[in-house]
Amino acid sequence: MAADHLTTRDVPLDPAAAAILFIDVQNFSVRREGGEFKDVSDADIAGKYGYYFKRVHEVAIPNMQRLLEGFRKAGIEVLHTTIESLTRDGRDRSLDYKITGFNVPKGSWDGKVIDELEPLDDEIVFPKSSSSVFVSTHIDYILRNLGVKQLVLCGLLTDQCVESAIRDACDLNYLVTLVPDACGTYSQERHDFSLNAIKGYCRQVSTDALLKEIGQ
Repeated sequence: MAADHLTTRDVPLDPAAAAILFIDVQNFSVRREGGEFKDVSDADIAGKYGYYFKRVHEVAIPNMQRLLEGFRKAGIEVLHTTIESLTRDGRDRSLDYKITGFNVPKGSWDGKVIDELEPLDDEIVFPKSSSSVFVSTHIDYILRNLGVKQLVLCGLLTDQCVESAIRDACDLNYLVTLVPDACGTYSQERHDFSLNAIKGYCRQVSTDALLKEIGQ
C-alpha cells in the first residue's frame, strides 16, 4: 500500500497490513459489579445508565464478538487494551486518572477483558492508564513491528478512549477504520456527536460491511 500517495481514507483493508483493536471491553466498565458501577444504586443503573448497559450488551458486544470471530478467521492481527495500572496502588496512573479516581489495580478482575471477548494466548493485551492507548503504552512500536498500516477500532467509550485513540492513530500515520455499531457510550446523543466530530479522521464502517470486506 503506497500510503504516502493516498488521497482518501476509504481504502479497503489489506489483511496483511491491518489489525483490529478492542478498547476497554473489560469487567471494570461492562459488568454491573465492576469497579465503575459497584457503588452505583440500582435506581441509577436503571435510570442514568440504562441506555449504556442496553447499548453495550445488546448491540456493541454482539457486534464485537462477530468482528473478533471474523478477524481471527481472516488471519488479521487482533489486539486488546484495557484500563489497568502497572501497579496495585495505581501510582503510575495519569494525573487525570488520579483526579478522576480511576484505579484498576494490576492483575485485578476489573482489568480483565470480558469473557465474551477473551483474548487468545497469543493475542496482545495492552494495559493502559490514560484515555488514549497511544499515550501510556508502546502500541505504536508494536504496530510498526507488525507491519500494520490500517487500524480498525471499536469498544468503549465512543467519545472518550475510542475517540482519543482515533485522533492519535491518525497523527501517527495509520489509516483508521471505526466500527460505530461496535462502540458505545452513555447516551445516543454523545455517541452521535462523537461520530460526527471524528468523521474527518477515519472511515466509519458497519460490522456487516466490514466483515463482508474481509470475506467473512
